[in-house]
Amino acid sequence: MEYCVVLTTAGTEEEAHRLAEGLVSRKLAACVQVMPITSHYAWEGRLNRDAEWLLLIKTTVPRYGDVEDFIRQHHSYEVPEIVQIPIRQGLDRYLAWVRENTTP
Repeated sequence: MEYCVVLTTAGTEEEAHRLAEGLVSRKLAACVQVMPITSHYAWEGRLNRDAEWLLLIKTTVPRYGDVEDFIRQHHSYEVPEIVQIPIRQGLDRYLAWVRENTTP
C-alpha cells in the first residue's frame, strides 16, 4: 500500500472544518489537520496576501482521486490547491491505522 499527504487550503475556518469532516466521515482520509496560515500568491495579475486555513490530509494513494473529486465538488475556490505529497516511510502501526481508516 502507498500512502500520501494531500494539501489544500480554505479561505475560512468554517470551510476548512467542513472539508475535513467530510473527508474523514467518508473514509477518504484517516486524519485531517487544520491550521491557520498566511498565503502570499499571484492571482489574475495581482499580488495577494490572505489568511487561509491549511489542511493536511492523510490518506492512501488509491484514495487520492476520490479526495481530489471531493475537494473539487465542495470547495469554494475557482482553482483550489490540491497537491499530493508521497509518504516514502512511516511508522508501520501509524500507516496501518491510515489504511484501516481509509478502506471503504
